[in-house]
Amino acid sequence: MTLPTALENADGPRAIDTHAHQPTSEFLHDAGGQMMQDAADRFGADLETDTYENMIAEYREAGVGRAVLLGWDAETNTGNPPVPNDYVAEVRDEHDDFFIGFGSVDPLKDDCVEEAIRCVEDLDLSGFKFQQIAQGFDPSDPEHDELFATIEDLGVPVVFHGGNSTLGACSAGGRGLKIKYGNPMLIDDVAAEHPDLQILIAHPAFPWEKEQLAICQQKGNVYMDLSGWMPRYIDEQVVHYAKSLLSDKVMFGTDYPMIEPEPWLSQFAELDLSEEIQRKLLWENAEEFFGL
Repeated sequence: MTLPTALENADGPRAIDTHAHQPTSEFLHDAGGQMMQDAADRFGADLETDTYENMIAEYREAGVGRAVLLGWDAETNTGNPPVPNDYVAEVRDEHDDFFIGFGSVDPLKDDCVEEAIRCVEDLDLSGFKFQQIAQGFDPSDPEHDELFATIEDLGVPVVFHGGNSTLGACSAGGRGLKIKYGNPMLIDDVAAEHPDLQILIAHPAFPWEKEQLAICQQKGNVYMDLSGWMPRYIDEQVVHYAKSLLSDKVMFGTDYPMIEPEPWLSQFAELDLSEEIQRKLLWENAEEFFGL
């Protein structure tokens, strides 16, 4: 395995994966349903389940010391059951030296604000994940303002999906999922109206990479990660900004288990980034963002 120089010189596993899902049936089969199978079929992946012990061992062998484990609730729009927030907290508690637990609330549910408060105050989860395409909502719509104001007051960050989604890929009508909700310009409204809300846009936001870069440059409370894409396929302008103007605002992520850490990091090593930039992208920016 070819490790990035920064990891070769690190004292133990240091990288932080900002974007990991459960390798178990709770996410891959129950919450994901047929739309997840569509994505796997399109990209030649499998949906075989695994244990958290194997997942953590795989990460540590690749030089990764922590991972953000994301909740999932898109029940209203998809009809699929959520990955329960209590389950995320239980897994986090069992492996608290590795996982950072992020909850999920369905913005279309009447109790989303109350559930957000419970996630932080009762379950001690560290933030929230939104997948606007799967959840079928426009984050800039004023009807969601109370939810984001509440999370802002709770003082925890949020992860928004950015760009297209492979969920429902090549199925008739994309299983009804609408990719317009992945446009990061909708997140810009949230960032402007909630300046104390720390926002991480997941994935290079194809086909809106330039819009994403512009928002990250203009909004001090907006960051992005590189998850969901193998490094060879990340837009050259994104890489250019990551090693220059936005070197303090870009982070490493995989989208596990769809993308695994070892092959991602091997390709990342090919980008010819300085060790200083590698350290920022692989763990220093995440340590600051998540308060580690």
